[in-house]
Amino acid sequence: MGRHGSGTIFFSHCNLLCVYCQNWQISHGGDGALLSDEGLGRIMLRLQDLGCHNINLVTPTHYAPNIVQALRSAVALGLRIPLVYNCGGYEPLEVLGLLDGIVDIYLADFKYADPAMAETYSCGARDYPEVAAAAIAEMRRQVGDLTVDENGVALRGLMIRHLVLPDNIAGTDEFVRFVAEKLAPTAFVNLMSQYRPEHEAFERPELGRRVTHQEYLRAVKWAREAGLASAESPT
Repeated sequence: MGRHGSGTIFFSHCNLLCVYCQNWQISHGGDGALLSDEGLGRIMLRLQDLGCHNINLVTPTHYAPNIVQALRSAVALGLRIPLVYNCGGYEPLEVLGLLDGIVDIYLADFKYADPAMAETYSCGARDYPEVAAAAIAEMRRQVGDLTVDENGVALRGLMIRHLVLPDNIAGTDEFVRFVAEKLAPTAFVNLMSQYRPEHEAFERPELGRRVTHQEYLRAVKWAREAGLASAESPT
């Protein structure tokens, strides 16, 4: 919730390159403009001046050193709103360790429970489930479960996104059990229903359609059966 929006900054390229990426022009194609670290810091300050609730860094992993440098100058000039690390979940623990105490809100995907699905659809990343599980556990250690203000605006904590895919390609049933059993039933989970075929998905029949209403209701049912306290869609 919130009336003034999230100050979103998209970064070019990605460490996963999912074949169905809905922002493929940026993540695959590299659309964007060159900025200095100081220029990035000035954009953060401009978004704060516009009244945004936070600075939302999308696909930031491979620019982490530049982001830290940008924050040095921005904080010195008065940046005070929360920092959101909006990522695909495929995060090295070494990078997350360096961000401890810097990031206020981790907004992380957990895309697949099955290594074979990750390998097939996301740049050969067969170790994705293992890496994402460790990364999300570290994020939660750093910032805890989600906390919000009186208006429902996020202040600090972890939010885990999971995009429901056709025919349970994402392994949603296994994902919700992982969260409930390995993290905590109180972890905030966003089950996303808005999958649509994009980029190379049209070349893959199994990804060439939207998720049905019944498939999404089944995903919600799995989350409730797993005991998750918070599992919802933004739509």
